[in-house]
Amino acid sequence: MNYFQSIILGALQGVAEFLPVSSSGHLVVMRSFMRLDDVPVLFDVLLHVSTLVVVVIVFRERVFRILRALVLGIAGKKDREIKENVRLFLIIVVATVFTVVIGFGISYLSMETKPRIVSLLFIVTGIILLLTRKTGQDTGYNGLKFRHGIITGIAQGLGVFPGISRSGITISSALFSGIKKEKVGEFSFLISIPAILGALVLEFRDAGDLFSLVDPGVVFTGIAASFVVGLFSLLLLLRVIERGKLYYFSFYLIPFGVLSFILL
Repeated sequence: MNYFQSIILGALQGVAEFLPVSSSGHLVVMRSFMRLDDVPVLFDVLLHVSTLVVVVIVFRERVFRILRALVLGIAGKKDREIKENVRLFLIIVVATVFTVVIGFGISYLSMETKPRIVSLLFIVTGIILLLTRKTGQDTGYNGLKFRHGIITGIAQGLGVFPGISRSGITISSALFSGIKKEKVGEFSFLISIPAILGALVLEFRDAGDLFSLVDPGVVFTGIAASFVVGLFSLLLLLRVIERGKLYYFSFYLIPFGVLSFILL
């Protein structure tokens, strides 16, 4: 893999991680076109980590509130804000448990080696996004229940399938469960933090293989591209969600899935 290919894959990750079009699916398709099948999965995980940093930066206020609430809660202090953020943390934990259980099972299917199936899953994601046109959203963090964590956790687990957008399916499931659109984007990416960190830990054993196959400079160039593009993509997505136009991305995903299925 050269610098140009690394920048392309990094920028693609930055766009597709946040916009609901499946970053892993696009990476599978693009790597297939570029004949880069020998690059370890750790490279993809490191690109995800760069976009994770974007999530922490954009939602730093909420992340800080959760961490502050946990510290104050342990210290014995309690008020409505502390209780709300501690409860939010527990719901994120519940979502993560369901994500891990489902994600582990799916990871053994090695879907990244089946690009034509991935193409079909792009179409599935597009259909899911189309269904978000008819959703009622009225629940904020103060009304969040553990069922919301279970639903979105299961959805995020299914997002392990390349071609199923993690952000798209978790945001959609959050909308279907009744969470208001002003909160679904933030909630979706908050539950992604432990999931991405867990994936990094599991794949870090391949670090030696990655740097023996790919120059470290090439790897970090892709990471930088992923971060910069991801920052702009996340800010764009939040505006799209607020306007209730998430389904617009289906008009790209469905034709793309059909086209890639034919070409691969």
